[in-house]
Amino acid sequence: MPRQILEESFLHPAIRDKVANLHADIVHNVQAAAASNPVLVVGMAMNPACRKARKFLATAGVAHQYLEYGSYFSEWRRRNALKMWTGWPTFPMVFVKGQLVGGASDLSKLIASGELKRLLGQ
Repeated sequence: MPRQILEESFLHPAIRDKVANLHADIVHNVQAAAASNPVLVVGMAMNPACRKARKFLATAGVAHQYLEYGSYFSEWRRRNALKMWTGWPTFPMVFVKGQLVGGASDLSKLIASGELKRLLGQ
């Protein structure tokens, strides 16, 4: 079943542009980075799960790009745009070859099962 997203026809015309473009820059940055890096971790400062994801990748010998947007005290509104775009509720957001694979615990499972190497074509 596809993820539920409010259809544009249910948005009043006066707010459609605001909804479509709110913090679009951060979404475009992540889209570009996910498209140009085999592994991308999107996180925030002071978040232990973000550190874990990067440590899992380092231990597995997998190079990755890391983008950090604020902390618990800053940039939460901008990060919300990423949550709305992906539907993923937490950080980190881990992308492999442009596909969102989840967070730190999901990444750990992919590494342990060998699925990450398969996704990367190794």
